[in-house]
Amino acid sequence: MSFTVTTPIYYVNGAPHLGHAYTTIAADVMARHHRQRGDDVFFLTGTDEHGEPVALAAEKLGVTPQALADENAERFKALAPQLGASNDFFIRTTDPEHKAGVQRLLQAVKDNGYVELGRYEGWYCPRCADFKTENEVEDGSKCPVHHIELTRESEENWFFKLSAFQARLEALYAEQPDFVLPPARRNEALAFIEGGLQDVSLSRGAKLQWGVQVPWDPAHVFYVWFDALLNYYTALEYAVPGEDLTQRFWPADFHIVGKDILKFHCVFWPALLMAAGLPVPRHILVHGYLLMDGEKMSKSLGNVLDPFAIIERFGVDSLRFYVLRDVAFGGDGSVSPAAFEQRYETELANDFGNLASRVSAMVVKYRDGAVPAGDALELREDFDGLAGEVAARIDRGELTQALEAIWARVRRLNRYVEEQAPWKLAKDPARREQLDVALATLVEGLRTVTVLLAAYLPATAARLLAALGAPDDSWAAAAFGAGAVTAVDRLAPLFPKHDAAPA
Repeated sequence: MSFTVTTPIYYVNGAPHLGHAYTTIAADVMARHHRQRGDDVFFLTGTDEHGEPVALAAEKLGVTPQALADENAERFKALAPQLGASNDFFIRTTDPEHKAGVQRLLQAVKDNGYVELGRYEGWYCPRCADFKTENEVEDGSKCPVHHIELTRESEENWFFKLSAFQARLEALYAEQPDFVLPPARRNEALAFIEGGLQDVSLSRGAKLQWGVQVPWDPAHVFYVWFDALLNYYTALEYAVPGEDLTQRFWPADFHIVGKDILKFHCVFWPALLMAAGLPVPRHILVHGYLLMDGEKMSKSLGNVLDPFAIIERFGVDSLRFYVLRDVAFGGDGSVSPAAFEQRYETELANDFGNLASRVSAMVVKYRDGAVPAGDALELREDFDGLAGEVAARIDRGELTQALEAIWARVRRLNRYVEEQAPWKLAKDPARREQLDVALATLVEGLRTVTVLLAAYLPATAARLLAALGAPDDSWAAAAFGAGAVTAVDRLAPLFPKHDAAPA
């Protein structure tokens, strides 16, 4: 089977921060998990380089928009490997292939009768690059995201006839109740649709020229959101030189986006695809905000947690674990350096790292590193159905809940160590067989949870499975009892303890 997952493409009006890392890590977990299942995976990320936010940021810095895009696109491109992300392609909306695809597809939308000339008058946020309806405005005239005064705009634009898709979008939501996940986000998107759809600007006039030129009206450029949304489709046309991947990977299985861009992805995007005669994606997975001091992390607000500093001090897998562990994926939640260090200490270093160290040390000490043979394993009932539960939760976008299901077994293995007390069993020759069962059970349990964690902690899992002599991380190997570990070496700590960060 094929599986396609995308992140939103990130604005190049500033440098990457933890909010960008959050979405990229989530998409990578899904991509890695589906590769474990043997699926043919395409994982896309990239940068959104047109529109007013980029033009304004470039003007402030005294550089051209293209120069700013070139500089910051490289930062975002470098972010993915630093996060351990396994994306198959990185798209830039200034790619000539993308721009040609946008012009071709939106020409088709016009040819199909869904574009007309009109005048926009209303509220606009230059940082969101978003035209706000009256019920989206805060305190009468402010942006609810950036808390800045909105501007009143009046300009001639080409309009997309979004209102023509009211009934079709309502039918889509009725026929595919999991089209938008989680359910609370679906309800939010559906309420927007049921409130009555209005036609929306497809282009910007002479005031803005940093964008993809409208082929039938060169004085206009396409409104940045329609340019950006089409990246999910256009990328497949040129990600592999000389090969068109659209038949293989479209429609996408999951678009992962933040809730601040829900309207564009859950309303505008499916309508645009319908207008172009293309299939809509299977799921749009909407996550909430990572909050600091009660506000969404944002470059413009200046309240960001530096992912690079965390990676440098604690390692990339620690960051990957934290962002999907501390905040239930889909909802809002607060993050902080203190909360990160607590998760690192209590769960990564103590629960998982200490388990791996203790198990390997006991096998080395009591059996010279040879894992006792035999099928007499305990804890089978505790692991029964776990792989299926994890897969089902990830298929519903429940990334945090899937991780918790795995972590419950990590805790169970730690309790089993205390229940069995191998150090006591080793003192009694009559209990040799019981010690063999305990050690074999612990090794197999450790191997199993490590395979299940491979999508979340890829570097750590690869290191640990190699030490166990069981490098297979396929989904078939995720079943308890499927392993064949015969010997282990004593492990150095997977997550070394750190002194408190300097104040």
